[in-house]
Amino acid sequence: MTIAQPKQFLRELYDTAVDAVSAQKCLPAFLPAPPAKGRTLVIGAGKGAAAMAKVVEDNWQGELSGLVVTRYGHGADCRRIEVVEAAHPVPDAAGQQAAGRILQMVQGLTEDDLVLCLISGGGSALLALPAEGITLEQKQAINKALLKSGAAIGEMNCVRKHLSAIKGGRLGLACAPARVVTLLISDVPGDEPGIIASGPTLPDDTTCEQALAILRKYAIAVPANIEQHLSSGAGETPKSSDPRFSKHEHHIIATAQHALDAAAEKALAVGLPAYILSDGIEGEARDVGIVHAALAKQIAGKGQPFSKPCVVLSGGETTVTVRGTGRGGRNAEFLLSLAVTLDGHPGIYALACDTDGIDGSEDNAGAVYGPDSAARAEAQQLRPKNLLENNDGYGFFDALGDLIVSGPTRTNVNDFRAILII
Repeated sequence: MTIAQPKQFLRELYDTAVDAVSAQKCLPAFLPAPPAKGRTLVIGAGKGAAAMAKVVEDNWQGELSGLVVTRYGHGADCRRIEVVEAAHPVPDAAGQQAAGRILQMVQGLTEDDLVLCLISGGGSALLALPAEGITLEQKQAINKALLKSGAAIGEMNCVRKHLSAIKGGRLGLACAPARVVTLLISDVPGDEPGIIASGPTLPDDTTCEQALAILRKYAIAVPANIEQHLSSGAGETPKSSDPRFSKHEHHIIATAQHALDAAAEKALAVGLPAYILSDGIEGEARDVGIVHAALAKQIAGKGQPFSKPCVVLSGGETTVTVRGTGRGGRNAEFLLSLAVTLDGHPGIYALACDTDGIDGSEDNAGAVYGPDSAARAEAQQLRPKNLLENNDGYGFFDALGDLIVSGPTRTNVNDFRAILII
């Protein structure tokens, strides 16, 4: 078969994947029945929280109020649920104030009341309420250090939970004795509910000791008060054995697998075989790029393990250990590493984007690559290896005009990668 416009086709796969995990598509089927007597309070946090709140409003029969916090530029036109915008990935005062207001809102509820909690990726930074004795500035510094360290999302959220007054199940306990239903869009490999946005309404079985070990693993120095907070156990989170969670329920409504399945169906619909490697790939983005490039070359040259033409899909959340001064998130880093390894190999195209529309903290979702990228880079005297060493994937693909700019998608199931071999 022939794909007339390979790069455009890859963009269509990305758009299809994102649409499949939108709140509008995924959320309505999971809405609980309104309470018979009590009130319904909607709370939430994440890049998709405002879009989720809008879908709740559009599909809810009965009384409704509440507050959700989302990233700047990711709001929605809600009428009954207040939407607050705050900073991500490093928290700010707006997020801290919103978290405090949410914690206050759930006070004094009764067993007749329903709390509907809407959680998506990004909620951990957006719901920033430091534990007693810890300042927002201290949390910001630790957050920045973790983001640069290459720590996995589960590790980062373990630390965040134990420095928080609201995460790691604390918000859930504050809702007692009301019924709590948590709806989650998963942005974490493995779809572990308690890791998504640091699980504000879900019990947490990680420990202060583990949080300390993570900080030491990545050589992140912390102030004495935080060392004491963790070593003394003062930051311990409520565990799954706590009976106060017995009336709570949660549902994961969208995952990376859903997005990959939708893209695969799109490819198959035009007669192109599609293979999903994994929905939970982790590790250094540049290393993952090398492996994906090697696989693509094996398919292109030897027909193993798949025959061409085909598209290979994968998801998950890679990391970048920042050593340079360039611009670019993990998807641009992955794609630049792949480009360096392929070095213009014919017949191979690739796209790597974040499903939230924001690659790291940049204005692009990711980028697209083709076999002509190496020659076009050379014509501009770009040195891909040097740019990769400087963590400047954004600069490379911006110069080539190959950034993918989707704007905020208001959902988030993390990385989406598609490699087309023709």
